Order: sequence, then structure tokens, then C-alpha cells
Amino acid sequence: MSLMATLAQVSHHMVSQYGLAGVVAAMTLESAGIPLPSEVVMPLAGFVSGGAAGLAAVIAAGTAGNVLGSWGGYAIGAAIGSGWRGGRWLRRDHWEAAHRWFERHGDRAVFIGRLLPVIRTYISFPAGAAGMPLGRFTLYTLLGSLPWSAALALAGYLLGAHWKAVIPWFDRYSLAALALTCVAAAVWFARARRRPT
Repeated sequence: MSLMATLAQVSHHMVSQYGLAGVVAAMTLESAGIPLPSEVVMPLAGFVSGGAAGLAAVIAAGTAGNVLGSWGGYAIGAAIGSGWRGGRWLRRDHWEAAHRWFERHGDRAVFIGRLLPVIRTYISFPAGAAGMPLGRFTLYTLLGSLPWSAALALAGYLLGAHWKAVIPWFDRYSLAALALTCVAAAVWFARARRRPT
């Protein structure tokens, strides 16, 4: 069984066995850097929610889990960033350039990052490393996590027993988002390496 299949199975078990607490736990782990697929967690939770009130509770649980987990990623990033002195592939001046970029665009980066598969799992680390104020980070994490959790939970609720039909669509979206992000990162890194030290 592949790693992703195992993680999907774990996610399924957490939601099936523990309900809203399982949703909070799974989404917390996802936002802390352990990629339990929210594309499994939230549609399944939406499917078993049992009605509008239950669906609202599922969305709130998923969003709360995202915020809780993001604080862990933020703290790790802050601890690493404060001591970074540069290395072979990422010199100190490149690190400082990234820091300045995050100071200018951090709010937008966190908000949009929370709406992108894969990126959403790890956006907390650079935010913490760049020293983004925790209050602003929390606000934009909340604003980005809410529509993501709501869309997935609502899809599962509407699709009912066919909730797994959501997964292939999000797999394609994940690949496209990751490819675009890799290209953007490669362009930025190449430009940063050409700048004089």
C-alpha cells in the first residue's frame, strides 16, 4: 500500500470512529505538516454529518483543526528561521530576500496558500520563519481554511454515498497547483542566485 493510500485510510478511520473530534485531529495534523488528505477527511465528514446543523459543525471542526495545526507549523518555522545563517543552496541574503518578500506579501500568501493543495499543508512554516505577526497569520489562515473546509464538506454532503467522486478532481487540482508552485519557486530561486552577494 502506498503512503498516500495509507494516509487516506488513517483519515477515513479517524472520521468514521471519532466523528467531529476525528475531523479536528486529522485537520490539525494536516496543517502541522503531516499530509492527511483533507480531500478524504472533509467530504466523508460532510457525508455523515446528517443535516445542515451537522454540516456546519463539520465545517467549524475542519477550520478549527486547520488553525490549531497551523500554529504548530508556524512555531517550528519561527524556531528554524530565527537561527538560519545560510547554506550552500540558500544563502543568508536569499533567506533575507524571502523574508522581505513575505513581509510584503505574507497576508496574501497565507490566504491563497490555504486554498491550494499541498501548499496549504506547509505554508505555516515560511510564515513563522519570516516572523509574520501571529495575529495576522491566524486571521488569514482562518479566512483561507474556512472556504476550503466548507467546499469539501458541502461536496461530500451533496454527493452522499458517492462522496469519493470528489477525490480524483482534487488530485488533478493538486498536481496543477504543485506544478505551478514549483515553476514559480524555481524562477524566484534562479533570479535570487543571479543577484550579487
